[in-house]
Amino acid sequence: MGRILAIDYGKVRTGIAVTDELQIIASGLTTVATNELITFLKDYLSKENVELFLVGEPKQLDNTPSESEVLILSFLKKLYKAFPKIPVERVDERFTSKIAFQTMIDSGLKKKQRRNKALVDEISATLILQNYLYSK
Repeated sequence: MGRILAIDYGKVRTGIAVTDELQIIASGLTTVATNELITFLKDYLSKENVELFLVGEPKQLDNTPSESEVLILSFLKKLYKAFPKIPVERVDERFTSKIAFQTMIDSGLKKKQRRNKALVDEISATLILQNYLYSK
């Protein structure tokens, strides 16, 4: 059984989370510069077995796609081209950034640490992955 890798795609930074090989636990992996994402994934997949990509699907409250969906669709084409044998599922990512920020507050992180947008992106990817695992 391979890992599931979740991607919280952003214009500048992208948060990444993965499961363990048994697909039980979701853990934040890292945040990478979006322009280096495919290179990072190629390197990661050369070392780890990934059987599924989860990519966040940003939606408005009325269920319509958000503005960033255009960027994500362009990324998905590159992802399919680079990894044609790995399936991709989309997951609703509404409110993950707000929940990630609240999680940082609840865990006692100082104000300066909560300003770390890369950490918010990584936690958001972890939340996307956890929600997917719960729904299975």
